[in-house]
Amino acid sequence: MIKKNSANIQSSEITDPQIYRERRRFIRNASALLVAGMAAAGLPSRRAQAGYGGQPVTGIKPSPFSTGETPTSYKDITSYNNFYEFGTDKKSPALLSDSLKPRPWSVTVEGEVSHPGNYALEDILKGQPMEERIYRMRCVEGWSMVIPWVGFPLSGLIKRFEPTSRAKYVEFQTLFDPDQMPGQKRDVLEWPYIEGLRMDEAMHPLTILAAGLYGEVLPNQNGAPLRLVVPWKYGFKGIKSIVKIRFLERQPRSSWMRSAPHEYGFYANVNPQVSHPRWSQRRERRIGEFRKRKTLLFNGYAEQVAHLYQGMDLTKNF
Repeated sequence: MIKKNSANIQSSEITDPQIYRERRRFIRNASALLVAGMAAAGLPSRRAQAGYGGQPVTGIKPSPFSTGETPTSYKDITSYNNFYEFGTDKKSPALLSDSLKPRPWSVTVEGEVSHPGNYALEDILKGQPMEERIYRMRCVEGWSMVIPWVGFPLSGLIKRFEPTSRAKYVEFQTLFDPDQMPGQKRDVLEWPYIEGLRMDEAMHPLTILAAGLYGEVLPNQNGAPLRLVVPWKYGFKGIKSIVKIRFLERQPRSSWMRSAPHEYGFYANVNPQVSHPRWSQRRERRIGEFRKRKTLLFNGYAEQVAHLYQGMDLTKNF
């Protein structure tokens, strides 16, 4: 049997675009399974070695907000994910998210804002100062990573839309399309996924919209093409594959608040003194490390963000 490398196939040889797309999907699935198998066997993969899986982002500048910690490996960042739209276990997003089509993409802006409308992704990204921001990220389940995000301050985009004086909160919504996101066919959450921030949190210079990581376009399993990153909050606050931004006068009710309000509050600030009802938050396991480490208040960003919550009871506003 003669096998051709997919990179050497000429478009003129393909008579049916649908056949081409299905063939590429098969290759991606097979590659993902191969990567998983190599990882299980302790063998280095192309994905782990070279950041395989995304197009490079140009014009990236380093950010003064970055931590000096060593980033988690690309392989771990892209193969160990929470993304319930593709499944509830950590491996499913990397294996099943090839069905997501992050191009073309648009974001609807509405609510208490001077410039509502439907904006193409290219319009959202146009003129935004792309930076590499190496952030500590903490999951409520007790694991953490250090991720070199590529993104831009959310505050700049908000200013472009010109919220009115009534806008006190910003709500975000994930794509709802069970054909692209098979996990949405199960009622593990109330779809579409919704999250929100208070306006001063959204405008804080640490808050970014990420469009990439490790210098490349954001992989599907990490929230392509656009996701929220708020490094002093637990990971479930970082909504992925955003299709709608709403400016509201009243606090939105997020997906996890609807699902389990006794476990997940609106603020989701990393506070090791507030235990999850089913486990302690005092310690965390950094992916790639064996020993657990002490969890830091606000995930180590207390100096930058503690003033936002002055006078608040952080055991009630969790």
